[in-house]
Amino acid sequence: MKYIVILADGMADEPLEQLGGKTPLEYAKTPNMDWMANSGACGMLKTIPDDFEAGSDIANMSILGYSPRKYYTGRGPLEALSMGIDLDPHDVAYRCNLVTVENGKMADFSAGHISSMEGAALFHSLEKEIPEVLFKSGVSYRNLLVIPGGNGSVSTPPHDIVGEMIARYLPKGADAALLLKCIEKSREVFADHPVNVARHKEGKSPATQIWPWSGGHKPAFPSFFEKYGKKGGMISAVDLLNGIGRCSGMEIITVPGATGYLDTDYAAKGRYAIDAMKHLDFLYLHIEAPDEAGHLGSIEEKVRAIENVDGVIGMILEEFDGIVAVLPDHPTPIKVKTHTRDPVPFVVVGKGKDSTERFSEKTARLGKFGMKNAEDFLAFLFS
Repeated sequence: MKYIVILADGMADEPLEQLGGKTPLEYAKTPNMDWMANSGACGMLKTIPDDFEAGSDIANMSILGYSPRKYYTGRGPLEALSMGIDLDPHDVAYRCNLVTVENGKMADFSAGHISSMEGAALFHSLEKEIPEVLFKSGVSYRNLLVIPGGNGSVSTPPHDIVGEMIARYLPKGADAALLLKCIEKSREVFADHPVNVARHKEGKSPATQIWPWSGGHKPAFPSFFEKYGKKGGMISAVDLLNGIGRCSGMEIITVPGATGYLDTDYAAKGRYAIDAMKHLDFLYLHIEAPDEAGHLGSIEEKVRAIENVDGVIGMILEEFDGIVAVLPDHPTPIKVKTHTRDPVPFVVVGKGKDSTERFSEKTARLGKFGMKNAEDFLAFLFS
C-alpha cells in the first residue's frame, strides 16, 4: 500500500461574520475534500504538544511522528540543513526574517514578501559588515543567521507580533548581545540600500532590518525508513519542511514554480506528487498558501488558496490508487493573523467510512476517528 498526506498549512480557521458565520474551509468550494469526507472518514488531530508554541516546525514534526520534546532544538537548524549548511555541533542557527519595522512597530514580518534576489543582495551587503556570523539568504523573507560556538537566545516569531512595538520582544539570553548588534547593523546597511530605494519607488514595503528567531543546534532524527519501514518523500517550497525531510532521510523533491506563497504552481505540485509515487511508499505534500493568506488576514486569498489546494487533491485522487489523507498543521485564523494551538480536522480515504458528508472543522469533530495525538498519526495511517 502507498500513502500520500496533503498538508494544507494553516488551512483551519474560525467562523467569520463576513462569510455568514462559516470558516474559510466551510465557505470555499471544495468538491474533492468533500468527496473524501463522504467516501472516507474524519477526525481531529492535536498537533501542538502542551508547553510548545503553535509553530509549523512543532506541528509538522509531530505529524511525521518525531516528538518535539525529544528531537526539537529550534527552527533555524532545520532550515539550515535544508539550505545545505553543514552545521558544526557547536553552531547555533537562527531563522532570520527580513522585516519592516515602522516607528518601533512590526509592520510586516515578510518585508512585503520581498523577492529572493532582493533578499540576497541585502544579505550580501550585511555579511561584509559582520564577519563573525554567517548570513545565508534563502527564499523571499526566509533567511538564516548562524553563530559559530553560539549558546542560544530566546526570541519571538515576527509573525506573532505584527502591529506591536518590538522593544520587549528583542532577543534575550546568551547570544543576545551579538544578535542585537546584527539587528542594529542591518538597520544601518538597509537604510539607503539600492534594493530599498527601488522598493520605495515602486510603493513596496522596504526591508528595514533583520529579525533572528528560533535558534538551535543541529538535531538528530532517526530516519523515516528506520522508523516506519517505508521510503518517504517531501514536496515543499519551504526550507523548514525540507529541513525536517532531510533530517529524517526523506527524498526532497523540488518542484519548478513552487514558491511557498499564494502564487505557487499548484498544478506542478500535483504532477510531481503523482510522478513521485511511482518510486516512493509515502509522500508528504506540503502547500504553504493558506497559511500565508491567514497571516495576511485576507479572507479572499485564504478561500482561493483552499480552493486551489482542493484542485491539487482532485488531480491526485484521479491518478493515485492508495491511501490519501488531508489536513492542516495548525489553524492560522484570519482574525488573529497568526497560528493557534487548536486541534485540526483531518480526512482519510482508504481506512473505512463514517457518516461525514463534508470536510470542515465542525464536521470532522463528529468523525469516527475522534481526537488523536499527531505523534501517532502516521502509525495510525500505516496500521
